[in-house]
Amino acid sequence: MVSYMGVLLYGVGGIVVAGVALLVAFQEKLVYVPVLPGLSKSYPITPARLRLDYEDVWLTSSDGIRLHAWFIKLLPDCRGPTILFFQENAGNIAHRLEMVRIMLQRLQCNVFMLSYRGYGASDGFPSQHGIIMDAQAALDHLHQRTDIDGSRIVVFGRSLGGAVGAVLTKNNPDKVAALILENTFTSILDMAGVLLPFLKWLIGGSSSKGPRVLNRFVRSPWSTIDIVGEVRQPILFLSGLQDEMVPPIHMQLLFAKAATRNKNCSFIEFPTGMHMDTWLAGGDHYWRTVQRFLEQYVPEKKEMAPTTVGKIG
Repeated sequence: MVSYMGVLLYGVGGIVVAGVALLVAFQEKLVYVPVLPGLSKSYPITPARLRLDYEDVWLTSSDGIRLHAWFIKLLPDCRGPTILFFQENAGNIAHRLEMVRIMLQRLQCNVFMLSYRGYGASDGFPSQHGIIMDAQAALDHLHQRTDIDGSRIVVFGRSLGGAVGAVLTKNNPDKVAALILENTFTSILDMAGVLLPFLKWLIGGSSSKGPRVLNRFVRSPWSTIDIVGEVRQPILFLSGLQDEMVPPIHMQLLFAKAATRNKNCSFIEFPTGMHMDTWLAGGDHYWRTVQRFLEQYVPEKKEMAPTTVGKIG
């Protein structure tokens, strides 16, 4: 007769095997969702639908992948800060246009919206290594433009976009003025235990108490908790306390890690904010918070008054 301990070991072994199979075969599909169920990969609308002045931008990443982006200006001669916006993992940049429309009005800024590889009109297939290269291509493009102030570029990332933005900001201390993180996770390893509870003892970040035997199979760990402590630019953390996807404790842990080395960190909570609608639920308080952060750390440059040269008589 098979002992109870033997059955238990067989059961644990089965879970490990099943977990490995899931991670190896489907992890990209779990992390990256360029196409929402029932919708197409293409953009349902463009900024023109919302009467926004925009430019289609085509970039090439360092590994040769063709990328698409929208550069949106409030006004043709707007010299305000430029927000480099990185979206969540699902859908495409068109699904964020209503939020961006309000962002333009409230912050008097430009917004650059990048489609990660495999998303929207961009070629390729998403991966952590690839998306990091995509983000760098977007930032390099902005610094080549002559119609914006390159010293006032602010990276804004929500959820997965926050992980992308944190890496880009850390890697470019002289090109990014500040970072805004909204409802971002500590790592995909920690999120795996949230989304797949039966694996939580077999996968996780440094704070996990389990054996973490599945960590080695994760191709896109996005360990923001290890990156954010190395960011030297000012960081604003925006946390929706009703977030149904990323537990709010993740944002608290990110702030705690960053604040130990970076004194220019601010943490703001929005009691009714969910994962995707914190900007909407937060209302005026949300936008005033972002506006004050920009005014403090990315201020408008004052033009020097012309010097009057007196005559020598």
